[in-house]
Amino acid sequence: MTQSVILGVGNILLTDEGAGVHAARRLALQLADRPHTQVLDVGTLSFSLAPIIEAADRLIILDAADFGGAPGTVRCFLDGEIDHFLSRPQLSVHEIGLRDLMDIARLTERLPGERALIAIQPESLSWGSEPTPAVETGLGEAVHLTSALLESWPA
Repeated sequence: MTQSVILGVGNILLTDEGAGVHAARRLALQLADRPHTQVLDVGTLSFSLAPIIEAADRLIILDAADFGGAPGTVRCFLDGEIDHFLSRPQLSVHEIGLRDLMDIARLTERLPGERALIAIQPESLSWGSEPTPAVETGLGEAVHLTSALLESWPA
């Protein structure tokens, strides 16, 4: 059976930096009864995630990322687009960790066959446990996009 893994990445103590975690928490409730789909709040990443990524057939990463859009804008990077996005300079600490985790999976020839990065453009990275209103709006779109992507991938 196809195993789908959704990773919510971010630091929930830095307002919009926690967008991926907030979206994953919503998805965990929505997808609780979906077999073979695992939704994880992974915070700011860890190399201990490598086996989880390698075991996945499908991988969706939810994260706040600066791609030059308006605050709260959601953008989906698929497969090779993720590699291109992560190869740019000026990555955040956890984006570097994400690039490293993807490289580990690539080197072991266990990179998930289908993968996506659903990125939400942050407005503020200051101290605070709640996202800004713009990013709060984007969270709903990210959740919807993740669900639609899961449904669009062949069984």
